[in-house]
Amino acid sequence: MRRRDLLTSIAAVAVAAPHRSRAQQSLRTIGYVSSRSAQADTHLVAAFRSGLREIGYLEGQNVGIEFRWADGDYTRHEELVADLVRQKVDVIVATSAPTAVAAKKVPRGAIPLVFTSGEDPVKDGLVSSLNRPGGDTTGIYVFTVGLGPKRLEILRELVPRAAIIAFLINPKVGSTEFQLKDVQDAARAIGQQIEIFAANSESELNAAFDKMARSKIGALLVGADPFFQVWRSQLIDLAFRHRIPTMYEWADFVASGGLASYSTSRSEAYRLAGTYAGRILKGEQPSALPVIQSSKFELAINLKTAKALGLTVPQALLARADEVIE
Repeated sequence: MRRRDLLTSIAAVAVAAPHRSRAQQSLRTIGYVSSRSAQADTHLVAAFRSGLREIGYLEGQNVGIEFRWADGDYTRHEELVADLVRQKVDVIVATSAPTAVAAKKVPRGAIPLVFTSGEDPVKDGLVSSLNRPGGDTTGIYVFTVGLGPKRLEILRELVPRAAIIAFLINPKVGSTEFQLKDVQDAARAIGQQIEIFAANSESELNAAFDKMARSKIGALLVGADPFFQVWRSQLIDLAFRHRIPTMYEWADFVASGGLASYSTSRSEAYRLAGTYAGRILKGEQPSALPVIQSSKFELAINLKTAKALGLTVPQALLARADEVIE
């Protein structure tokens, strides 16, 4: 290379370097913390990124995302949020009620919080009201924890001869007491016998299903909780191995081989969370963004699983289903 060309190249690099530095410094960062695992959240993260794109944010171009996973261990929530605060992210997205409650406890300075929560965010103290959240927090109310009675009703349609229906709960989550009361009240009103089983680890899940087998359980209702989402594959395998017809919280379970689920659209909720995170990055205040309530409900049924369990799904139920896997 000639000396003049070499000097020109050096000058070009010198001019470009500050521009690259400024571009890197202007990259906004979102802290995404989940009770679940990276594997369990794959499609939800895709929906979240979709919402960001709608607002003009593309990961790796003008926004970065720092992911933190609790893998079903609720004791890690505050630690994970605190780590994101130390990283000085621009906004934190907490993707479950336990995560959001933990994030509210951690001093975040001026970092806004966007949540997706299956529990009432007003009762949990996340916001002062749905229409006027106030403060530095807003998000999406994914109506799911209160759907236990409706799931029980659908499960009875699927397995009308089930004398005893089990209800599987995580005893270490705050919403359990509420879910228990709701389901037990609904069962009492229709004369359905319910037995409660608890699990908060893989070994406890195995033990719970062994007890169900000995108790001659006719069907199973799984509680609404991120812990069960982390152990989705194991839950489905155990239910199939013990031949227990099972109703789940989300359609993910049905797509993976579970019998049935009833819930709001979780992917839509995460897309909306992405749009809210993007709007806040653009300067909007969380206090001015009303909490969005999920309004689309989805019934999913896996006919292949039903056939393997020897069940005939009523035509009336199939007609109401939003997703049928054959």
